[in-house]
Amino acid sequence: MDCSGILVRPSDTLRHVMERIDRAASGIALVVDDQGRLLSTVTDGDVRRAILHGFRLDVTLAEWSEQQPEQGNRRPTTASVGTPVPELLRIMEREGINHLPLVDQSGRVTELARRADFVADTSGVTALLMAGGEGKRLRPLTGDTPKPMLKVGDRPLIEHTVERLRDAGITRVSIATHYLASHIMEHFGNGGRFGVAIDYVNEDRPLGTAGALSMAEPWESTLLVMNGDIHTHLDPRMMLSFHREAGATMTVAVRQYDMQVPYGVVETEGVKIRALREKPTIELFVNAGVYLLEPGVRRFLTSGEVLDMTTLIDRLLAGGERVVSFPISEYWIDIGRHDDYAQAQADLRADGAAS
Repeated sequence: MDCSGILVRPSDTLRHVMERIDRAASGIALVVDDQGRLLSTVTDGDVRRAILHGFRLDVTLAEWSEQQPEQGNRRPTTASVGTPVPELLRIMEREGINHLPLVDQSGRVTELARRADFVADTSGVTALLMAGGEGKRLRPLTGDTPKPMLKVGDRPLIEHTVERLRDAGITRVSIATHYLASHIMEHFGNGGRFGVAIDYVNEDRPLGTAGALSMAEPWESTLLVMNGDIHTHLDPRMMLSFHREAGATMTVAVRQYDMQVPYGVVETEGVKIRALREKPTIELFVNAGVYLLEPGVRRFLTSGEVLDMTTLIDRLLAGGERVVSFPISEYWIDIGRHDDYAQAQADLRADGAAS
């Protein structure tokens, strides 16, 4: 691919880098000097890990590298312009990477080879959408319509999700239903007209956010689980790359949530006051309702058991499994309340006006 849109400088901020990566849907940015020679690379996962480690998005790449020497000193793997595709794939497989900058004799970057251009990263991945909740907080809207079927724009929310999965190469989807299940089943049918194959996991009683997993068909590769009441621009392929790179049994998408304390916070040591912070903002990560699970998770499930994701994660951790977090910086909203549902509608209108 042409790499002009993902070239960045050491003086650029992490925010600028993330925007470049998102706009190009590349998964990576290339750090170059004034002559266009490659200095280092910054992946989507690098930026998300920086956020998890407390770096603000207004920090420059140079400042970030000073505080993370292993990042700045990491020599990028490259190949020469004109290298045959089979050799490019062999290099990426050998090095365990998904992107390979192509440079000329002077070390200037001219192109970027991506594994995704040659191999479908989502091959074998299936999805399970949790759509059984009653949506009580959205009544009367959900009196005769299941929450995931409420329209955002001119289509049901869950249809937006199915379309995004299809565009990411995930074409086998299960939908867990309970409340007004027939509305969802009649709309989607077998999924053919939406470009996917859909089956249903019907719960006779609510089993919790993770309970439906025990009733779903056993998955043989990575399973993507999403709550049916979220609207997001997250590209599942980005999360999948992060998940596989981390070697995780389960990856949980998280969203940064800033909460301002309305009072002056006093820091004490015994009876002694050490500091006073006036109305500080506390930064937290909250569960974003998107998960990736490997087949090994099944041994922590009991058929028909009421189970939420929090308990499942506790079981995995107690069992010594690797559970990691994936911070979402893309658009994300939970439509569980009237204000949030109205905001999702306004956001979609604004996107349409901007485009």
